[in-house]
Amino acid sequence: MTVTYLFAAVFLSMMVYICYYSSTHEQELINNSYNGRQQVLTAKNIRGTIYAGGGEILAQTITDEEGKEVRSYPYGSLFSHAVGYATHGRAGIEALGNYYLIHSNAPLSEKVADDMAGSKYPGDDVHTTLDVSLQEVADQALGVYRGAVIVSEPSSGKILAMVSKPGYDPNQIEEIWDSLVEDKESGILLNRTTQGLYPPGSTFKIVTALEYIRENPDTYQNYGFQCNGSFSDGADRINCYHGQSHGSVNFSRSFAKSCNASFANIGVKLDKGKFQDTLDDLLFNQELPLELNYNKSRIEVQEDSPNSDMMQIAIGQGTTGMTPVHLNMITNAIANNGVLMKPYVIDYVENSTGTVVKQFSPSTAKRLISAGEADALKELMRGVVEEGTASRLKGLSYTAAGKTGSAEYNTVKGDSHAWFTGFAPADNPKISVTIIIEGAGSGGDFAVPIAKRIFDAYFQE
Repeated sequence: MTVTYLFAAVFLSMMVYICYYSSTHEQELINNSYNGRQQVLTAKNIRGTIYAGGGEILAQTITDEEGKEVRSYPYGSLFSHAVGYATHGRAGIEALGNYYLIHSNAPLSEKVADDMAGSKYPGDDVHTTLDVSLQEVADQALGVYRGAVIVSEPSSGKILAMVSKPGYDPNQIEEIWDSLVEDKESGILLNRTTQGLYPPGSTFKIVTALEYIRENPDTYQNYGFQCNGSFSDGADRINCYHGQSHGSVNFSRSFAKSCNASFANIGVKLDKGKFQDTLDDLLFNQELPLELNYNKSRIEVQEDSPNSDMMQIAIGQGTTGMTPVHLNMITNAIANNGVLMKPYVIDYVENSTGTVVKQFSPSTAKRLISAGEADALKELMRGVVEEGTASRLKGLSYTAAGKTGSAEYNTVKGDSHAWFTGFAPADNPKISVTIIIEGAGSGGDFAVPIAKRIFDAYFQE
């Protein structure tokens, strides 16, 4: 009898757990490709429309000449990675918003009328935070280069633009799918903004600077270094970009001029255990508060890490790999007084009559750094514009702050990715931009002009 009661209790517990899990993970279960419920919903409901923040249609279901429902993307490749596709699986917002797009919250009277007419119900529509004009500017500015651009709002976490190149035309996904899958070189299906892992180069000096400030809160401004174009530790040597000699530099000038030698010198002095704690605080090697598909940024600082590794890590080289979206999150936290708002790209969902059935609001993800640390980093990043490598953003109708990077990615001298991450206005940030251009060279020469075009477009609007 005891065994019977035991099995009954276990069975009851399993039933309760299954019911609880089903109710709390409904979207996850519905979106699972093995769940036949999806086919039932798509047979009953017309897939909803995806809109930009200004009301422009980004994806919609139309009926072709043969009477077949097909997905149409009016902007072609412009939003290829952000909006994604809904054929041969799903990607982008088509995947993120799938649960809403295949459900219908149309009024009962409308559903009755559709039943009588033998028509399918209209699916719910997803309204995004994406800005078409900013997306166009970012796309045009990136041009023929491979790379990624993400534009967001630090105070809310709204993603305003997301460009990844090379792109594809989702209208042709059926015809080109096999060629896309077989393309092993370009990574064309990869959303470089969220999934591309790159050496961050000198943009990582934001992290190194933060660690040095944390270890020397009262004396970091007294730092001094004589740069002769390189720094050596035993047989290991770090050169400044193009071997430039920066002369006598303090902490802020080391940052503004992006002096590799100075930061390599800082790197060998850091407490490795504390540095790893800071990396944990900044979400390296961890899950990000992001619902789009992404890769974790990776870096390892061990107690026994040799100075040769610390020199490379301090300037964002070596085995360090970072995604543009992660760097943008750190940039946003600095701009938002140390608080990271959860990035989001779906603003709200409405039914066929325009009634909002789901509203997404800004939410705090985590405090990454203190307000004082954010102020110190803001000042350093402002110096990059005022007297450093991002001087193309100086003297404009708005103020800006940021950090450039030139990240070497192989043994060929001069092969480097161009980075920029920053925000504007410097004192009251409204917008942030993170850019990587693969193989372009200097961040100041190639990434900063793209940032300027985006900032110009934003403040002109």
